[in-house]
Amino acid sequence: MTTDSITIRRPDDWHVHLRDGAMMQAVLPWTAAQFARAIIMPNLVPPVTTSAMAEAYRDRIRAALPAGADFEPLMVCYLTNTTDPDDIERGYREGIWVAAKLYPAGATTNSHGGVTDIALIRPVLERMEQIGMKLLIHGEVTDPAVDIFDREAVFLETKLAPLVRAHPGLRIVLEHATTEEAVDFVRAHRGHMAATITPHHLVINRTSIFQGGIRPHLYCLPIAKREKHRLALRKAATSGEANFFLGTDTAPHYAKLKQAACGCAGCFVAPTALQTYVQVFDEEGALGNFEAFASLNGPAFYGLKVNSGTITLARRSGHAPECVAVEDETVVVFGGGVETAWSVV
Repeated sequence: MTTDSITIRRPDDWHVHLRDGAMMQAVLPWTAAQFARAIIMPNLVPPVTTSAMAEAYRDRIRAALPAGADFEPLMVCYLTNTTDPDDIERGYREGIWVAAKLYPAGATTNSHGGVTDIALIRPVLERMEQIGMKLLIHGEVTDPAVDIFDREAVFLETKLAPLVRAHPGLRIVLEHATTEEAVDFVRAHRGHMAATITPHHLVINRTSIFQGGIRPHLYCLPIAKREKHRLALRKAATSGEANFFLGTDTAPHYAKLKQAACGCAGCFVAPTALQTYVQVFDEEGALGNFEAFASLNGPAFYGLKVNSGTITLARRSGHAPECVAVEDETVVVFGGGVETAWSVV
């Protein structure tokens, strides 16, 4: 039996890069059009390291929303070697932020101010464990001797496993999981660990980046892996299991910075996110599990209410722009410029 449309509770995006200024003005409407809430990444320049900075950034996001938009930014603290546990707790108690983000220093865009040694933030992790604040992790080691395609798996073994043993009560999200090992690790720690999965890691593998030449707009971090990992991610996302949920990791960069001698990592997926996800669930024969992945599992893990509104997707051709204008520059859309099999109604 073919399902021609599906209506679900309005979803949330548990991993979004909005940037700031003109870039934020241009990309925010695409996220707000599809999602009711979003976890906002704090890796600005300078990064969002205090509750006062988070509150100010949240105000700028709200001011930039299109008229009539119903969207709530959920703010995150950028952890550093010197993060103050008292500021962490104060911001959490006051509802300024809902989580803190662990970037291994140098792992990705604007992460050089991140954590150089997890041992240095033990007091922060202990406080977060006590108050129930979520820890979000970019799970890659940064040792240049480790192959880029192995950095997630090595992180799980050498960094995350000891962290979980030391803080068994800490609730952790392994963000943008890209490997079979990550899926297995999260399943082994179900109940106090979850993972977000991006739309692009469900549809591309590492070969896709080099088909017919180098495709810079498919380059992201963590980088796409072998086909076996893509298939493992698809099975996890579509399984209905509560510890996997939607996080697009939409990460806009100017086209000229992607198409450069040393291009930026990140895919701008906000305009095509739901269409891509639902097509994957359709292909896997799992449309019945889509609402759990997109709309239910995330709020349950974060202890938030499910959204009251709904959104409908239909099996009919749609079209997303090839790029989005940002002043005199452009940002290329992942999957844009071609017909999509599903459309947001």
